Amino acid sequence: MSQILTIICSLQEFLWGFPMLVLLMGTHIYFTIRSRFIQRKIPLGIRLSLFGARQAGPGKKSGSCGGMDSSGKKAGEGNVSPFSALATALAATIGTGNIIGISTAIAIGGPGAVFWCWMTGVLGIATCYAECYLSVSCRIRQKDGTFQGGPMYVMEHVLHQKSAAVLFAFSVILVSLGMGSSVQSHSITAAVLEQKEISSQVIGMITAVLTGAVILGGAKQIAKICTWLVPFMSIFYLGGCFLLIWMNRNLLPDTLRVIIQSAFSSRAVIGGTAGTAVIVGMRTGISRGLFTNEAGLGSIPLAAASARTASPQQQALVSMTGTFWDTVVMCAITGIAVVSSMLSNPEIFQKAASDRLCFLAFSQLDSLFQKILPGQIQTAGGLALDGSMILSMALVLFAFATIIGWSFYGECAVRYLWGENRLKQYYILYIVAVYLGAVLSLDFVWTLSDLFNSLMAIPNLLCLWMLRDVVIKELT
Repeated sequence: MSQILTIICSLQEFLWGFPMLVLLMGTHIYFTIRSRFIQRKIPLGIRLSLFGARQAGPGKKSGSCGGMDSSGKKAGEGNVSPFSALATALAATIGTGNIIGISTAIAIGGPGAVFWCWMTGVLGIATCYAECYLSVSCRIRQKDGTFQGGPMYVMEHVLHQKSAAVLFAFSVILVSLGMGSSVQSHSITAAVLEQKEISSQVIGMITAVLTGAVILGGAKQIAKICTWLVPFMSIFYLGGCFLLIWMNRNLLPDTLRVIIQSAFSSRAVIGGTAGTAVIVGMRTGISRGLFTNEAGLGSIPLAAASARTASPQQQALVSMTGTFWDTVVMCAITGIAVVSSMLSNPEIFQKAASDRLCFLAFSQLDSLFQKILPGQIQTAGGLALDGSMILSMALVLFAFATIIGWSFYGECAVRYLWGENRLKQYYILYIVAVYLGAVLSLDFVWTLSDLFNSLMAIPNLLCLWMLRDVVIKELT
């Protein structure tokens, strides 16, 4: 078993090594330039996600995707609202990586990693637009009137690459059972145990039951839950981050200066954990940003294809705001909150573990609570309301949202491969994976998930390059 794990680790490190980072960043930069900086339309995308629109989006009228005519679709057709589709995608992408992932990036790559993570998100918006445009353009109508789409449909019906489509869909299912469910439920267990000693089996059963209650309702139920869960958990977590930034507001100019200087300097700026070479900061920040926002991975288009939209351009604009919210906003604010806390109390971060930086930062909220609140507030379970508890609650919400979002992705892949016949079996397997993730060690599962992530990204990116002129044509 150890030899198999070693082989898988080597393959995973190769696939997610420097060549993959170059391919992803190259794709981001290419579509950014060729789309004439589509990122400038983020305000329009936000407006469309919240209020919708009756008129066609920017560019030429929706029509074809590599010869596949979509003009027969009526305006506004689809399964869920554009915002619900966006919320489902955000549920899957806004996860523990926005918290622990950024914490680890800062520890390994220094404060400059925040800058490179942010830049990756900015550039990744263009790639997200391209892949979502293709998937919405090439989606197909099911017998029940709903739409199904995603990179696998583009690969099969436009590029006529059935084998690549099957590989992509199969990888989506495996990633959903690994990183999307079991790894996230493991994170929930860790977050809960941070506050109180509870049996991991109890945590696993509760998480599995809650997951089943949501996903057994189907795609519309998942979208409905995500529509209120994503805004709530984001505001809850960002509220804690803004409190930290407000506490260290006098250090905000220094924080921004350190992040930018560290991004281009090999000199240490904060002793111990943060001082590192610029190349390490670039590699760490870029890789964390790519993993966090999922632009180019091919997962976000699965949700985009189910949306009610007047045109592929409109939904692509809506969907690309997900990358903006995930990386440009969430990861950037997390990074600023952590780095400002490191500047405020550098001594407590000197020998901290890489995954503890956020917890140490949020512990600074304890002093604020003691000043504002009389005494110590106790929750119903006898737990003190402090910074650590707020972060643990955010981690639980983020991980559960990822579980829900990835169940939808896996459902789309199952429908593509086997139709409706295997959905019940998939739901049962997914719920079991959630339970097992809470009680078992997941080093092997995490490594395997990274491997199949790459098997999603590679065919999706090649598909984008082969159809790049189709996307650009609609924007010029």
